[in-house]
Amino acid sequence: MYGNLITLDAVFAVLALLAAPIAGLRPSRRWLYVLAALVAARLAVACLLLTGGLALADSRLTVQVPLAVVPLAWALVKHSRTAVHVAVGGALLSVWWLLVPFSPGDTTYVLAGSVAALAATGGLSVALGRWRRSGTRVSGLPWLAAFALLIPAVTLVVAERANAAGENSHQHSGAGQLSVEQLTGPTNQEPDVKFTLTAARGSVKLTSGQTVAALTFNGVSPGPELRVKKGQLVEATLINTDVAEGVTVHWHGVDVPNAEDGVPGVTQNEVKPGERHVYRFVPDRAGTFWYHTHRDGLLNVQKGLFGALIVEEAAKFDGLERTVFTHLWPGPGEGGITALDRSDGSERQAAEPGRKVLVRLINSSEEPHRMRVDGVPFQVAALDGNTIEGATPVDAGTSLLLAAGGRYDLAFTMLAGPVTLRYADTPDVSLTFSPGGTAGPLTASGDKLFDRLTYGSGAAPAGGDYQRSYDLRLDDGLGFSQGRFTYVNSLINGRLYPAVPPLEVTRGDRVKVRIISRSMAIHPFHLHGHRVRVLSRNGEPATGSPWWTDTLNVASGEIYELEFVADNPGIWMDHCHNFRHGAKGMVMHLAYTGVSTPYSSDHSAE
Repeated sequence: MYGNLITLDAVFAVLALLAAPIAGLRPSRRWLYVLAALVAARLAVACLLLTGGLALADSRLTVQVPLAVVPLAWALVKHSRTAVHVAVGGALLSVWWLLVPFSPGDTTYVLAGSVAALAATGGLSVALGRWRRSGTRVSGLPWLAAFALLIPAVTLVVAERANAAGENSHQHSGAGQLSVEQLTGPTNQEPDVKFTLTAARGSVKLTSGQTVAALTFNGVSPGPELRVKKGQLVEATLINTDVAEGVTVHWHGVDVPNAEDGVPGVTQNEVKPGERHVYRFVPDRAGTFWYHTHRDGLLNVQKGLFGALIVEEAAKFDGLERTVFTHLWPGPGEGGITALDRSDGSERQAAEPGRKVLVRLINSSEEPHRMRVDGVPFQVAALDGNTIEGATPVDAGTSLLLAAGGRYDLAFTMLAGPVTLRYADTPDVSLTFSPGGTAGPLTASGDKLFDRLTYGSGAAPAGGDYQRSYDLRLDDGLGFSQGRFTYVNSLINGRLYPAVPPLEVTRGDRVKVRIISRSMAIHPFHLHGHRVRVLSRNGEPATGSPWWTDTLNVASGEIYELEFVADNPGIWMDHCHNFRHGAKGMVMHLAYTGVSTPYSSDHSAE
């Protein structure tokens, strides 16, 4: 509901942006009434948004709508040329502050500056009226229009300087007591497991026969599935053969030491062609994880630099396991080629009746995917490598929304008939389990969506006081990202990377974060080095099994409350895992006090 209201408000704002200049050029009551109706509609939408939480509507109710309502009311009562000019200015400013979101801390400055601008508009209107009675040619020039353009120009200069200040201070380098370079995995122990990942240019052949120019690990993509036991010391050596832009490896969802996190410009330099880099870490939680490059992730993950990391318990699973990536390979058209691993059609696999099956789903693309299971009731056994306590059977035909970067473990016992896993929106791409592996995909039936909020059971972890609390408001709008001015779906508290202030914590802090999406896009938020617990969604508490995650899908109009413990020192990426949004600036850092980094890179965002 609230996402639709945010879209509706944008529509009314655009219409007001078109109507306001006409009302100024044709100062009749008719156009004022049109403008007033649009502003009233925005006020109504803001009040409806308020029912979802003040944070969804605060800037609309404190700045945007009042700037339009008060001058319009004056113009409708007085209906003088000056009153109309001020009303038009107020309506334009109202839309401008929707297009250029600002931090809540800047509300007083924005409101004061806007009131001053409207007062100046009124004074200029009066002065021009007197001047134009003199009949000089210069007095007939569009001075008010020029002044109206001056206001956004000043705003953009201020925003650009704030962005530049962020660029100069965002690396957190300096006199920290501890450098990221020191936060490594064990260095004096013999590793339990060794892997080598060699990145190189190559190609991938899909099951349809289509060949994709790709980047590979060890000559394949997805890269080799790495399997380790919980508690083992893992040593992984990355070698870059010929990937010109460089490569790193990020161990998505594994709380590695900071130096092993694989973020260029923050925890290491990118590995250039002919170079190598060694990662060492001990995974302390069993589950489904994955690895991918964090250098030019927007392009190079899609091209194939990713693979699965499975951390097993000591006791091996007694049944059939299948790891499946939902991936969009580069291809013709904007959406790419939809596939399950390299299968872009209908795949079949044998599974005998009575056998336990565990499907590990990993979304390696930048958009969420709605996946559905037909043919058998199933359990959602884990989310993002976190076991779900008290998991109960979910009806056959239920679909699951899989966040970009997220993982689901689905468990079921094979019946006598086939079981089909497929994309809900691309049903021709599927994987069907059946006795003998000969059955084709089942016909989809039902349209129920799995909701993690109340699923499972179990006691919540013990609470306590929070030492730090932060609000992250996600917006669409105009902004500067690394020197470029653009319209994006990627603003955090009115800023874009690198001007987004870090979340500062001290080791041992309990931290509460509220994410408020006023954006029209979906944002899968991913915090490196930590898992977070979801406390509530839109004010409704999470009451099932404790909801632990590392990649949270935040839709338009949603408010999530999260908590985590700052127990892994470093400087950590906190970003949207839609790589397109991240590349445009939806990136910030979680920075521990006393920690610095010696690295610097223009590509640390993605």
